[in-house]
Amino acid sequence: MGSKKKVPAMNTSSTADIAFLLLCYFLMTTTMGSQTGLSRRLPPMPEKDQKVEDTKVNRRNIIQVRINSQDRILAGSEPLDISQLKDKIKEFLTNPANDPNLPDKEVKEIEGFGPYAVTKGVISLQNDRGTSYQAYISVQNELVKAVNELRDDFSMKNYGKKFAFLDEEKQTIVKACIPQPISEAEPKDVAKKR
Repeated sequence: MGSKKKVPAMNTSSTADIAFLLLCYFLMTTTMGSQTGLSRRLPPMPEKDQKVEDTKVNRRNIIQVRINSQDRILAGSEPLDISQLKDKIKEFLTNPANDPNLPDKEVKEIEGFGPYAVTKGVISLQNDRGTSYQAYISVQNELVKAVNELRDDFSMKNYGKKFAFLDEEKQTIVKACIPQPISEAEPKDVAKKR
């Protein structure tokens, strides 16, 4: 009679530990998608002993961009198409003809550059509670695109390169000369429903 040979058993007690270690490794080394969103830097908190000034902004220095619940855009008091918004904002911030209805400019001493007439213009963005997210993001993109194009124009004129290709020091100079003055107000019911 033949005796049956037993197949030697494989030790699997450490398999679960190895699987857990591999899972941990992949979780720590893998990035999940890219970060998307709007980059905004909040102003620094005032220091405890710093006096907060009550600064009033001249009306001509503010353009109100409103998005109503039907996703229609109003810049100032006139309705605009999204394709017109960027050019309207660029004209507002640069005030090329020194229009008394557009923002003042203040000559500031920019470190590393010298005196430069910086706009006092502020873009006040306000949306309705019923505004769609898509319309809100589209308007934000156009506002940022307007500032980015102005920065590129300044960079090309003064440094021969677009803003993104400048070193950090020159980018800081460009940001000081061409600020991104976007202020967001709390959503509410925008009155004009045009």
